[in-house]
Amino acid sequence: MEKNTPLDPCLKALCLTLLVLAASCCVMPRIAILRDPLTPEEHINLGVSYERRGELDAALKEYETASGKSPLAFLYLGNVYFQKRAFSDAEHAYRKAIERTGSPEAYNNLAWLYYTENEHMGDAEQLAAKAVELSPGSDSFADTLRKVRERRQQ
Repeated sequence: MEKNTPLDPCLKALCLTLLVLAASCCVMPRIAILRDPLTPEEHINLGVSYERRGELDAALKEYETASGKSPLAFLYLGNVYFQKRAFSDAEHAYRKAIERTGSPEAYNNLAWLYYTENEHMGDAEQLAAKAVELSPGSDSFADTLRKVRERRQQ
């Protein structure tokens, strides 16, 4: 029967070093997604889902992702910022939505933001009137205009 002889400490250290180096070279493959698999519309839909569940930060992330390719996402961004009472951010998002889409909802929502803050009431009236002009059948836009005009006359 053969006797086990202890390894020389230097040889042992060398073996351990080689073992660590060999292990570090064998890295598991990584999967890289080079392209977002979701369309901007899908990001908006996902954002709406998060928003309905009250997950506003997750909704913001989805809307921000969509805003790179879908200007309508700025309207949704404004709505979430409004809910978070981040009125400056909401105003900025609504203005971008107006500039890029001409959306009557963006005009109306910016008017409502001004109404809520009780600021820029002249601008609020013009914005609400534009929303009504763009979408004359909308009762909610007409209601915003009516409320803004009532406040201005007080």
